[in-house]
Amino acid sequence: MINNSRKFNEFRNRFHEFHYINFTYSLTNNELNITFHFKVDDFVSFNPNVTFQKCDFYHFEKLTEYQLRSLVFHIGMVELISYWKALVPKKVVIHPFQLTHEQIKFWKKLYFHGLGEFFFLNGIEPDFEEFMTLVSLENTPINPFELALVDAFIIPVGGGKDSVVTLELLKDVSEDNVVLIVNPREASLATAGVAGFTDKLLIINRSIDKELLRLNSEGYLNGHTPFSAMLAFVTLLAAAASGRKHIALSNEGSANEPTVAGTKINHQYSKSLEFEQDFRNYVSMNISPDLNYFSFLRPLSELQIAAIFSKYFQHFPHFKSCNVGSKKDIWCGKCPKCLFTFIILSPFLEPQVLVEIFGHNLLEDSDLEQYFDELTGVAAIKPFECIGTVDEVNMALCLARQKYTNLPFLMRKHQNYISDNQCVTYKNVDLSEISNEHFLDSKLVDLIMKSLIYNE
Repeated sequence: MINNSRKFNEFRNRFHEFHYINFTYSLTNNELNITFHFKVDDFVSFNPNVTFQKCDFYHFEKLTEYQLRSLVFHIGMVELISYWKALVPKKVVIHPFQLTHEQIKFWKKLYFHGLGEFFFLNGIEPDFEEFMTLVSLENTPINPFELALVDAFIIPVGGGKDSVVTLELLKDVSEDNVVLIVNPREASLATAGVAGFTDKLLIINRSIDKELLRLNSEGYLNGHTPFSAMLAFVTLLAAAASGRKHIALSNEGSANEPTVAGTKINHQYSKSLEFEQDFRNYVSMNISPDLNYFSFLRPLSELQIAAIFSKYFQHFPHFKSCNVGSKKDIWCGKCPKCLFTFIILSPFLEPQVLVEIFGHNLLEDSDLEQYFDELTGVAAIKPFECIGTVDEVNMALCLARQKYTNLPFLMRKHQNYISDNQCVTYKNVDLSEISNEHFLDSKLVDLIMKSLIYNE
C-alpha cells in the first residue's frame, strides 16, 4: 500500500472536470477503428484507440448508425475510467448521449467498486456519493434496440485454464461459434488454435494513450481498473456486428470472494456475479434484450475447473495465466498467480507433469512463502490477482498431499496448521455439486454436469 490520500485530495482541488467529449470511428474493408476523445480541464487530452480487426464474420453494414454509435459509446464509458483515475477530478461530464438517473447509478457503482483495489492500494478512502459527480449534456437518450442474431457463441479467450475449459466444452454446441481475443498473445492464439478455432477469430486491439503513460511516469495516480467490464462492452459490439446471440465468459463462482476480507474490495469485481447481474440488466434495458452475456463457468469453483482442465493435456504446453510473464509467454514461477495455478492443479496432475509445465516445483520454493500465506488465509489480504478462494486453496493442498511421499516445503508448512485429520473434511467435499447462482440454461448446465462426472 502507498498512502496517496494527500495526492488524491490535492488533485481533486487542482483538476475540476473530466469530459467524455466524443468518439470517432472509421470503417474500412470491414475493419472498425475507434478513437475516444477525453479531456481534463485545459490540462490534458486523451485519445485512446480500439480496433476491431478486419474479419469476414463482421457485418457492420447491418447495424444502423444509432446502434453502432450506442455500442461504441458504451465502450468509451468504460475506457474513460483508466484516464479519470490519474487526475481524479470531482466531476465527469458525458457529451455524446444523455444519461438517466438509473443509468448514472449503474456507472457510478461500476466505477466505484471497479476501482476498489486502486483506492485501497493508494490508501484512499472515498465516499460513494462524493467521489464522482456524473452528468450528461446531450439530449440524445440511450434506448434499447432489436437485433437479428443466430443461436451461437462468442467465447472470449485469454489463454488461461478457465477459457480453455469454456472453449472445449462449448466448441461443439454450434458450428458458428467464434473466439474473441483482445490484444492477442501467444498463449491466447495457441489456445484457440489447439481447440480448432484458428480460422474463427475475432481480434480486437486496444491501445493506451501515451499521455496517460507519461502522467504515470511523472507520479500521477495509477492502479487497477476493471478490464473485464471493458471486455464486456467490447463483446457486445462484436456480438451485434457478427450476428451472434451468446457471449460466454469464463468467470467462476470463486470470483465473488473479496480480496480484502470483511470488505467489498475485490480485484475481480467486474468478474463477480454482482457485476454480471447488473450488466445483464443494463444491457437488456438500455442496449438490446437480444444479447445474452453470461459466465459459463459461474456454477463452478476453481477446483472444479482445474479438475476439468486436467483432462485437456493437449493444452498443457500452451496455456498461461501469469501476468508477470505474459509478454514473454512464460510462467515466471515467482508470482502469486503462478503459485495459485500450481496449487489448484496439484490434486489432479502428477508433480512431474506440473514441473514440466512450470519449470520447477513451486511448492519447494521458500521465496513464495509470503504469497503462500496470503493464498491460504494465514495473511489477512489475498493477492490482488484472479485467483480462487482461501477454502479452495486449502482444499487443493489437502487433496494433493497423497501425491507426495515426501511433502515439499510449503506443504509441510501447511501441515503445521491444517493436520491430516482436519483435511478429511475437505476430502469429503463432493466436487460434482454445482452452485445454482448462474444464468445458464438447462442445456448448458447439463453440459457442465457431464464434464464433472467425467472427472470423478
